[in-house]
Amino acid sequence: MSLAQAMVLAAGRGERMRPLTDTCPKPLLKVQGKPLMEWHLDALGRGGFRDVVVNTAWLGEQIEDRYGHETAEGVRLAYSHEGRDFGGALETAGGIARALPQLAEVFWIVAGDVYMPGFLFTRAAYDRFADSGKLAHLWLVPNPEHNPGGDFGLSPAGLALNATGERYTYSTCALLRAGLFEGLPAGNPQGEKAKLAPLLRAAMDRGQVSAELYHGPWTDVGTPERLAALNHAK
Repeated sequence: MSLAQAMVLAAGRGERMRPLTDTCPKPLLKVQGKPLMEWHLDALGRGGFRDVVVNTAWLGEQIEDRYGHETAEGVRLAYSHEGRDFGGALETAGGIARALPQLAEVFWIVAGDVYMPGFLFTRAAYDRFADSGKLAHLWLVPNPEHNPGGDFGLSPAGLALNATGERYTYSTCALLRAGLFEGLPAGNPQGEKAKLAPLLRAAMDRGQVSAELYHGPWTDVGTPERLAALNHAK
């Protein structure tokens, strides 16, 4: 397998989704008949990104058991088994740092428990970001009811802002450069836990994070009620 140009984050416990996640990892819960993470895997494959890393922790063996090392649509999978190696998830930045040896210098990330069926992982966006020299490019969405204050601002020039004022919600979909994680040990061999937001905020303060708004369907499938609503939608 070549160095992957994408990573699907699939290690979380999904406490708010219990009891559904007591026996099934949240990324394998089905929306419209297909596991949540499979919507991303299929979309990445259609965009030409056919090598993907998946990190796992809670019930992660079920994910590898389902997909093995290649999906039905021909996307090749490698795994970073945080639960097996460290006894639990390493949080977002820690998990990405752990997987960096399997990832290209520039790569997509997307959370396996977010539903955004119309999103296009395009080569044009990837190449544009790679040429920009920025450390991250975020897709932001209008604030949902459960996050009314938003996460980050957006300047007229397309820079993500660590500021007060009008803010939007981070969709969990982004393009990142490996240099964003230079403050963490290469490959995170000790399994250090680290959050992504502080790294992004520090990079924003240096003008190194760009962003854009995404207006397509998007749901953070964080509760059984949101999952049920998606499955009852026409």
